[in-house]
Amino acid sequence: MTIGYLISIVGLFFYSFTQVDLSLTLSQWSVWQVVQKYFQHIGYFQRPFSSLFFVIIILLLFLFYLLILRGVHTKNISKKTIWFLIIATTVLLTFSYNAFSYDLFNYIFDAKIITSYHQNPYTHRALDFPGDPMLSFMHSTHRPYPYGPVWILLTAPLSFLGFGFFLPTFLLFKAFIATSFLGSVYFLEKILRQLKIRDSLFALTFFALNPLVLAESLVSGHNDIVMMFLSLWSLYLVINKKYIGSLLLLALSIGIKFSTILLLPVFIYILVRQLKNNAINFRKIFMIAFALMCAAVAITSYASGINKNPEIQPWYFIMVFPFAALVAHKRLIIFISICISIGMLFSYTPHLLIGEWPKDIVDLKVKLLIVSIALGAILYVVKARFLIK
Repeated sequence: MTIGYLISIVGLFFYSFTQVDLSLTLSQWSVWQVVQKYFQHIGYFQRPFSSLFFVIIILLLFLFYLLILRGVHTKNISKKTIWFLIIATTVLLTFSYNAFSYDLFNYIFDAKIITSYHQNPYTHRALDFPGDPMLSFMHSTHRPYPYGPVWILLTAPLSFLGFGFFLPTFLLFKAFIATSFLGSVYFLEKILRQLKIRDSLFALTFFALNPLVLAESLVSGHNDIVMMFLSLWSLYLVINKKYIGSLLLLALSIGIKFSTILLLPVFIYILVRQLKNNAINFRKIFMIAFALMCAAVAITSYASGINKNPEIQPWYFIMVFPFAALVAHKRLIIFISICISIGMLFSYTPHLLIGEWPKDIVDLKVKLLIVSIALGAILYVVKARFLIK
């Protein structure tokens, strides 16, 4: 099953290059240009085949993901094997193309406004620099900088180290986000191990090999994983009574996309209980944190909605799944989370098939989320009744 999983990851890696924007040339190397055009032809001019290929890859990824989770639960897969899969997956997907989102290009350009144009990204947009070649393959060039100041402070050095060349800068951003993913997994494991949470390897595997997390973090390169890396690091420090470092890291996390400000009461509660030498029920604490991050997804969806309808994006769930892992003993949450992962990844299929988002995509995603939650609950009940019998 581990070989099957890695083959599926390789398939995802290659598939990502079918979505390279037609206006973007990643390299002037003639051999690469031939390869790139071949993959682009599949993605843009053989859309039914491309969509079918995508669906098959996602189904295989989830099949082997579930088999690995079962193997971990039955103690047939070791921690060493899981970490091998995590590292191998991270290394490979770091070099993938951001197939399902253009946000990474916006991150790069926001930093470029500072390092190349010496302007403020809060007051200048990509459209204010019409001669820049990146505009030919970017989306959302009209939007002002939407993130907190910490994100620009973290990414401006990457832009500077790229020396104005797109491909090195692109790879630096991908490597930074991949490092944040590994950091998230690392501190999640340390928290699980320190608190002696039952089935800790299962919980770690649930998050670290989740196809949605991998696609949105390592492939598309969303900054949500950086925000969660800092919050998990902060959580580990507050558990170990290192309050100054913990609060500093939480502040940095909040300063990326603001969502983790909802975790502040949890951190304050832990701090106060520890200072009073009172016992802490971390299971309840993590359930509260999980609920707060679910609320963050809802708030973010409504804030970014269209015509007062919430716009649910697949990468928003990166905020939720680390805390779902911390309450993995609640199998209902695991079932629902996995079904949400499947549903949200399949939400890309209409765009891959027709080349644009359907007009009703906002409503479609909401319905898909509702169905995913219901399906997860039904599967949990069916499995529970089967086990009872």
